[in-house]
Amino acid sequence: MTITSINPATGERLETYEAHAPADVERILHDVHQAQQYWRMIRFADRADHMRKAARLLRDRADAYGTLMAEEMGKPVAQGRAEAEKCAWVCDYYADHAERFLASETIETDARESFVTYQPLGIVLAVMPWNFPFWQVFRFVAPNLMAGNAGVLKHASNVPGCALALERVFRDAGFPQHVFRTLLIGSDQVGQVIEHPLVKAVTLTGSTPAGQAVARTAGAVLKKTVLELGGSDPYVVLEDADLPAAVATCVESRLINSGQSCIAAKRFIVVEALREAFEAQFVERMRAKTMGDPLSEATDVGPQAREDLRDDLHRQVLESIERGARCLLGGDIPARAGAFYPPTVLTDVRPGMPAYDEELFGPVAAIIPVANEKEALHVANDTSFGLGAVVFTQDLEKGRRIAEEELEAGCCFVNAFVKSDPRLPFGGIKESGYGRELSAHGIREFVNVKTVYVQ
Repeated sequence: MTITSINPATGERLETYEAHAPADVERILHDVHQAQQYWRMIRFADRADHMRKAARLLRDRADAYGTLMAEEMGKPVAQGRAEAEKCAWVCDYYADHAERFLASETIETDARESFVTYQPLGIVLAVMPWNFPFWQVFRFVAPNLMAGNAGVLKHASNVPGCALALERVFRDAGFPQHVFRTLLIGSDQVGQVIEHPLVKAVTLTGSTPAGQAVARTAGAVLKKTVLELGGSDPYVVLEDADLPAAVATCVESRLINSGQSCIAAKRFIVVEALREAFEAQFVERMRAKTMGDPLSEATDVGPQAREDLRDDLHRQVLESIERGARCLLGGDIPARAGAFYPPTVLTDVRPGMPAYDEELFGPVAAIIPVANEKEALHVANDTSFGLGAVVFTQDLEKGRRIAEEELEAGCCFVNAFVKSDPRLPFGGIKESGYGRELSAHGIREFVNVKTVYVQ
C-alpha cells in the first residue's frame, strides 16, 4: 500500500510514500513504549530543554513548513508560516509551565501524609486532520511529551509529508528517537492501533462520525479519549454592535484557512435592524479577498484541500439555494484547475437547509436574519454542535453575561473571533466532542490523577 500527496491547487502528484505494514506498526509501538519508559523518568527541566529546542527549530524552519503546508493541503503560505510560529509558542508555553501544572498537591486528611500526584499514562495515539497539519498535532504533543507520555500520530492521508516533518522536528530537537512517531497507515487500521495493549489513550480532531467511531472502539477497551470534532459556530450580531468592526471580524474568521476550520465563523445571526447594512458591508469585504495560488503572498483564499471536499461544499450551497436561500456572492465552481471555491455569501438561511443544519467547511457564509436578541440566542443554540460562539455588542456586561450563561459552546468570545490559545482550555460540547486541550486542563487529560495516602 502507498500514500500519495497531491497539490490541491494544481492536481499535481507531489510524492508517494510506502505505508507501514502491520509488522511495522507492531515494531514501532514497541519502540515507542521502550522510549516512553525512559522518557517518563527524565526531569521536567530536561524535557523542557528539548521542547524549547523544538520551538527554535519550528521558528527557523517556518518558511519551509509554510511551503510544505501550501503544497500538500493548500493553506496560504503566510498562514502556514504563522501556524509554525504558533506551534513554537505552545512548545515554549509547556516548557515553562508543565512542571507547575503537574506538581503534586498536598491534601489535609486524617493521614500522616496524603497528596495527589499526576503520573504519565504511556503511549497516546493522536488521529489528526489535514486542515491545521502542524498546529493540531503540536497542541496534543507538546503537553503530552512534557507530561512524560509518548506520542504516536496517525495523520490525515493527504498530508504525509507534514506528518514525517513533524517526526523529524522531535528527533532534531534531541528527544529520544522513538518518543514520537508517525504511522503511515489507512483509517481502516486505526481501530487495531487503539486496541493495542501498549496504547493507553486516544485523542482525535476530526468529524463527528470519526469521533463516534473512535469513541466506540476506545470505549470497548476502556481507554480514555479526547475528541475535538466539528463546529458550526454562530456569530451573533446584536443591534448595538460596532458594525464595521463586527463585519471585519466575521469575514476574517470565515476565511481563516480558506474557510476550513472547525472554529471558523459559520452562521451569522443578524438582528433585522442591522441586516441590510451588515449584508452590504460583509459582501464588499468578502468580494475584496484574493483567491489564488497558496504559494503567493497576496493570496487570502487558497484551494480546498481536496476536490471531493470542494464538490460536497458546492452541493450544500446548491441545495440551500434550492430550498430558498439567496446567493449574494460566489456560489459557482471556477473554471480553473485545482480544488478552488470562491468566497460565497448566502442569506435568508432557514432550518431545513444544509447551510443552517450542517457544517460548511469552506469559504461559505450563512446569514440568518432574526427579529431580536431573544431569537438570535435561540438560533445560536439551535445546532447539534457546540465548539465556539461569538456575540457582538458594545454593552460589555451584557456580552459577558451572554457568553458565560446563554451560549452553548466550549469557547465563547465577545467582540472577537474564536481562536485557540495555549493559555486557555479548548474544546466543545454536544456533537463537537468532549475533553479539553491546552492550558493546565489539557495537560491533565492523559495522566493518572493518583491519590497517595500514608498512615
